[in-house]
Amino acid sequence: MNEALPRMVTLREAAKMTGLSYDCLRKLCLRNEIAHIRTGTKYMINLDKLSDYLNNVGENL
Repeated sequence: MNEALPRMVTLREAAKMTGLSYDCLRKLCLRNEIAHIRTGTKYMINLDKLSDYLNNVGENL
């Protein structure tokens, strides 16, 4: 098993790292715009996929 596990963070952790609000990140999850999983009531965001999303968000406008 050579594949690295994805780095998953909570919405609050992602908000601190990116400067985006908790609510903004939650809405992105609800609209399935960013890679995430839901564990009970918590959302766990794939940090690498979030970074890719944020780096490419303006390309489709």
